[in-house]
Amino acid sequence: MDAWYLLNSGPTDPVANMAWDEALLEQCGRLGRPVLRLYGWSVPAATFGYFQHRAPLAAMLPVRPLLRRPTGGGLVLHLRDWTYSVAVPPGHAWYGLSAVESYRRMHAWLQRSFAALGVGSELAPCCRSEGPGQCFVGWEKFDLVQGDRKLAGAAQRRNRLGLLIQGSVQPPPPGIARSEWERALASPTVTGGGAVFEPLSADADLRGRVEELVATRHGDRDYQQRR
Repeated sequence: MDAWYLLNSGPTDPVANMAWDEALLEQCGRLGRPVLRLYGWSVPAATFGYFQHRAPLAAMLPVRPLLRRPTGGGLVLHLRDWTYSVAVPPGHAWYGLSAVESYRRMHAWLQRSFAALGVGSELAPCCRSEGPGQCFVGWEKFDLVQGDRKLAGAAQRRNRLGLLIQGSVQPPPPGIARSEWERALASPTVTGGGAVFEPLSADADLRGRVEELVATRHGDRDYQQRR
């Protein structure tokens, strides 16, 4: 059995969302096991990839806040989407996967979660051109698709501290509740590796780092506009 932590944050301030994900990447090694975080957005927001230039995206999209993610990828609008992140410490098997394989494995996990609820989907065998810098216009190989639309996409970052995957499902499939999907996602029969989840009780070190990242990075105007 593979031991994981589960953190269900619920609707959260957009700046804090980015700070929580980055803090989990930084501290997953100390925590000693992967963390699956499920969260929403207390207000509409948009995020863009770590390496993107903010100015042209800000001119194209009026939604604010417009925040830089700690992962790559393109521009993502967060209105009614279902969002999650996975933070994996260096000693875990997922950390050793190639970027392509960890991407495929994450979306295969999502595919099984929807199948458990009677929702069909498939992993995209190839690409369809996206809009400039936009994540949910078109799709990439191994994105999760349903018919002729993209259902789920994700972005990754891997460094010496661990692997962070940030993903979005949008629009959510009709006829199922978010709580049903979250239960399915954390089911050992769906994860594909027999993962067993224990609720994560965030300690003072983790919460303190989130607060620090809100103040010095994700809530900082200069950081958001540095490119």
